[in-house]
Amino acid sequence: MRISELVARTGVPLATVKYYLREGLLMPGEATSATQARYDERHVRRLALIRALAAQGLPLPRIREIVRLLDGTDESLFVALGRAIAALPPYPPDDDAPEPRDYPRARRVLERLGQLYDPRFAAVAQLERALAALESAGLAMSDERIDVYGRHVLGIAELDLDLLPTRSRDATVEAAVLGTALYEPVLTAMRRLAHQHLAARRFTEFFPPGSPDSPVADSQEQQ
Repeated sequence: MRISELVARTGVPLATVKYYLREGLLMPGEATSATQARYDERHVRRLALIRALAAQGLPLPRIREIVRLLDGTDESLFVALGRAIAALPPYPPDDDAPEPRDYPRARRVLERLGQLYDPRFAAVAQLERALAALESAGLAMSDERIDVYGRHVLGIAELDLDLLPTRSRDATVEAAVLGTALYEPVLTAMRRLAHQHLAARRFTEFFPPGSPDSPVADSQEQQ
């Protein structure tokens, strides 16, 4: 397809497509003349990826890092997946030490769950900061919570990996990145809604029968 068709297919403005080409975010098309090129489904998918990541607030340098991993072939799939997911937010503070170090809280949690601990994984530092924040608020995670969270999160992760496309390295990395960026807000929303669902049934004794503030009454009105 010509660049005009690519614009029509994706809804990305022509100026933006040309900018992505100049910045190396979008791979060049196949040259058909000195001034024209042919594009295909790979370019459609790449533009969809760039737009999705930009919509999640990723800065262009982070998006560039991800697409370079997609275009590279020197690294193993495991390493490429790790580096691509590490390019997603949240990001460490600027004053964090760049070299690997020990994260005792995260280490304890992962070792209790029997999971791999490697301080080079970006999520290890994220877990450490989150656990430290809980401690500061007087809400340190109990072993019971660690075990329950760990069991269910591992099940979610297994499903995520089982559903990854395997037709190509690029497709696998691309799906993992998009899945991580776009499904995490879904998990957060579903967890909050589950809290509300359970609270509506556990705490109804605080609302008089027929009270307009009753969550059960609200639920019945919506049906």
